[in-house]
Amino acid sequence: MGTVNGARHGDWIRADDPSVVGAARRAAAELGDDAGLDPDDAGRMALAVSEVTSNLVKHATDGMVLVRPHPEAERTVELVAIDRGPGIPDLERVLRDGYSTSGTLGIGMSSMIRNASGFDIYSLPGRGTVLSMHFTPRGTAAPALRASGLTRPIGEETVCGDAYAFVVTGEAITALLCDGLGHGLGALEASQAATEIFLEAPGEPPAAIVERVHRGLAATRGGAVAVARIAADTVSFCGLGNVSGWIVDGQSRHGMLSTPGIAGHQSRRLRQYEYAAPPHAVVVLHSDGLTERWDAAATPGLFTRSPAVVAAALLRDAAGRRDDACVVTVRLGDDAH
Repeated sequence: MGTVNGARHGDWIRADDPSVVGAARRAAAELGDDAGLDPDDAGRMALAVSEVTSNLVKHATDGMVLVRPHPEAERTVELVAIDRGPGIPDLERVLRDGYSTSGTLGIGMSSMIRNASGFDIYSLPGRGTVLSMHFTPRGTAAPALRASGLTRPIGEETVCGDAYAFVVTGEAITALLCDGLGHGLGALEASQAATEIFLEAPGEPPAAIVERVHRGLAATRGGAVAVARIAADTVSFCGLGNVSGWIVDGQSRHGMLSTPGIAGHQSRRLRQYEYAAPPHAVVVLHSDGLTERWDAAATPGLFTRSPAVVAAALLRDAAGRRDDACVVTVRLGDDAH
């Protein structure tokens, strides 16, 4: 069983000054030491992290980079980068033969791919680029990459009141997302409590987990909570409060129902819903820090990419700066990148 608690899982670095290149490289080096990367692997990671961050500083609009322990794989470092332009106009050519372009992440692309243990990217001209790469010690098995989660705090806050956790048990993945009421430390305490309660017994049915979280948050501010279990071609879902759940198949999406209320303080009778899911669909959970008006059809091909890239693109495109934001993505099937 693999367990991830995303209540505190890395900080975004705004790529608006050349000094952030060194900051990102140092953050990666510390995580590489923890992961057991040897000097050669650590050197390749440092080169790739520097290349990505430098390109964001030089060419991107609203570029941001996150370096963190990989949420689904032990002894693995992950880098996620996002920007709002200019995008890479001929991404297939860049990936095929290393052709250099003036697009944000096109420069040095072949070097990044060579130096990373795994790599995925999505780009639209005029919209920007999203990139994910990970680094593992030599000889380590490649992670499955079926699930990912990302958070971002409101404005210039240093803590995020939204949190997530997920557990992988065989072919099933159970994910929780909690949006702590308000923001700041009080919201963080509520969402952290929710993830800890979830991880005490993640094998229970989603409705039972949400009920347990509801009771356990009584001494906190409370929040909105959703739990989804993804197994084979079925999604079992229970939500309480203003939190969103979706099943995305290509360019269409289907919403999942939540019960009005506030976990910890106000709840009607909870209901668990069972949804059929097409093969290779993506389940998305997100807090109200992301608008529900995002359109899968506006980003053709995005939902064929890795869960980390999907989550990062949604965070970039649908999250405002006036609230904490959290998104979790889980892919059905075994075609993960």
